[in-house]
Amino acid sequence: MDVSQYLEVFIEEAKEHLQALNEHLLILEKEPENENTINEIFRAAHSLKGMAGTMGYKRMQKLTHDMENVFQEIRSGKMKVRPQLTDCLFEGLDALQEYVDNIINTQDEGTNDNQSLIDTLAKELEIGLKGEGAAAEEPKENPKTEANENKEAAQAPPSSSSVTYADHEKAAIKEAGNQGMFAYEIHVDLQESCLLKAARAYLVFKAVEEFGEIIKSVPDAQMIEDEKFDFSFVVVALSKSNVDEIRKRVLNVSEVKDVNISQIKFEEEPVKEDKKEEVAKENEKSAAPAKSAPPAQQPKQGGQQAPKKAVVNRSVRVDIEKLDDLMNLVSELIIAKNGLTSISPDDFGKKEKRSVFNEQIEYLERITTNIHQSVMKVRMVPIESVVNRFPRMIRDLSKKLDKPMELYMSGEETELDRTVIDEIGDPLMHILRNSADHGLESAEERRKLGKPEVGSIILNAYQEGNSVVIECSDDGGGINTEKVRKKAIEKGTITEEQAETMTEKDFIDLLFRPSFSTADKISDVSGRGVGLDVVKSKIESLSGTVECKSVLGQGTTFTIRLPLTLAIIQSLMVVIGEEKYAIPLGSIDTIEDIPVTEVKRVEKNEVVNLRGNVIPLIRMADVLEVPGKRPEKENVTMVVVAKGDKKAGLIVDDLIGQLEIVIKSIGKYINNSKMISGATVLGDGEIALILDANALV
Repeated sequence: MDVSQYLEVFIEEAKEHLQALNEHLLILEKEPENENTINEIFRAAHSLKGMAGTMGYKRMQKLTHDMENVFQEIRSGKMKVRPQLTDCLFEGLDALQEYVDNIINTQDEGTNDNQSLIDTLAKELEIGLKGEGAAAEEPKENPKTEANENKEAAQAPPSSSSVTYADHEKAAIKEAGNQGMFAYEIHVDLQESCLLKAARAYLVFKAVEEFGEIIKSVPDAQMIEDEKFDFSFVVVALSKSNVDEIRKRVLNVSEVKDVNISQIKFEEEPVKEDKKEEVAKENEKSAAPAKSAPPAQQPKQGGQQAPKKAVVNRSVRVDIEKLDDLMNLVSELIIAKNGLTSISPDDFGKKEKRSVFNEQIEYLERITTNIHQSVMKVRMVPIESVVNRFPRMIRDLSKKLDKPMELYMSGEETELDRTVIDEIGDPLMHILRNSADHGLESAEERRKLGKPEVGSIILNAYQEGNSVVIECSDDGGGINTEKVRKKAIEKGTITEEQAETMTEKDFIDLLFRPSFSTADKISDVSGRGVGLDVVKSKIESLSGTVECKSVLGQGTTFTIRLPLTLAIIQSLMVVIGEEKYAIPLGSIDTIEDIPVTEVKRVEKNEVVNLRGNVIPLIRMADVLEVPGKRPEKENVTMVVVAKGDKKAGLIVDDLIGQLEIVIKSIGKYINNSKMISGATVLGDGEIALILDANALV
């Protein structure tokens, strides 16, 4: 059965179940008796196990099954949640995430059996069921090791067989016995409610192949693949493993009703001289892969596939009401189109027809605006899909750094464009790791300072105008600007003279410089020597801004501002020389008409004093190298743009007006300056470049 068509659905749902398990396990760690949480955990684990089994990911299914066993015992009240057990379960979730990541990249789960983790789970289950002292107790009598079990299996009398064997198959079984292997007849009964018999048989073949080599099946592989059998079949395999191991693994396959395993042996018979050569050929033949290979050996099956390209899931779940609204607007668009096509060019000379035409244009404009808003709503995804993985991360950091800390989140329902959501996770994670590693003090230091022993990290998101603001703050020690100052001078980033004139905010801004870090040593928790420049560059690539405020001894706050959407924006169209440019409206503070006489110079740079604020000027014609001379004017047009607290005045030749534009990327084709963030096509077909105010400031 080709399951690749279900791969994207599997990945999407596996991520959801893993996230649910992480969230509920965090709750269970604090509320061990919470029945609702325990039930939710069991349901998620059970669903994940079934999905992995159906897709043929046996290692993932095995690990989930063992974790489900633990959840079942907790659910039934037979064992309690211990800290060691919780740590082990979180390790299990990380291992499952590793399987999913492998599947995303190669469509295969990988080769890691996580056996040590499975053994730890079994030990924790034993301790939980028998009490704390169970692990310390040694087995008192006749422990059954794998070697003993194999020995017992070897001594067991051969059972009568219901399968007919050819001479070369008998020879293969005899040879396997000489090599210390056993031949097993594995009789498998499927549940009569099973709908996909071939798929279940395929999973049984895969389970058996983990222990040895399959030499025969009844009916043969082709008939099983074509589902030409009832609800039972037989697999003959050669293996060094014991009966219990194989039975347990086969029973793990969903919808397997029962498994009966018997050992087969054929006694050596005297071979005549003229038959020796024939027997040797048969033995050689049996050593090669059997022609009647089970479905699991066919190249097209999921578990045996060669690595393929990564599976990229770009789906968005949409409320059906939003799609209904969009459908209604599209139907109105068709009506508007029909209204316009009914007017012929000859009708433009008639006054009443021109009036109808203008009405239709206004109607079309309203519809396109509504469609834009509707499509934006469809693309919007709650920021919760990014931030819901952070509580688990902070929990792990708390243990790793030995610092008690809590993460408080609010505004998770705030929505952002899907393209922004996909990119914002890493910068936020970097900032949170910095807060945990560098921001918060140790419990001992906090006690000395009179602070609560448990540090607080607060993540808050909210919408403000056409932007989404994400604030990440902590109640740690804040940024020591004196330390930053010394480090900057030591690294040659600034001179002693420059440091004298710099404000506290200027020193904090140095942290966003490439490769600037104040850490005394590089850790694997945060920094790694790259500082916060990676955060800044990523956020600015999303047309956003990031700024940092800190109070020594009280804490630090990072504020990120992001546009609601990257696809369609409101912009101000301006003229520079003979060229048209677009400036995003969200970056514009004011538009001023400034007399040339008010333009002053400070250290060779042009500035203007605007209502008590000194604003540097940027002559866009010079920066963009627009050809032609500018005519002398008494007044200049200045568009004041802002990036956080900083402002700059862009000198342009003329204003066209406000326009809704669709952003088109040009990064792949032209190695353009950072000040150009994209391009747009205007109504007359002309192309206008979009200016990046952040880069200009």
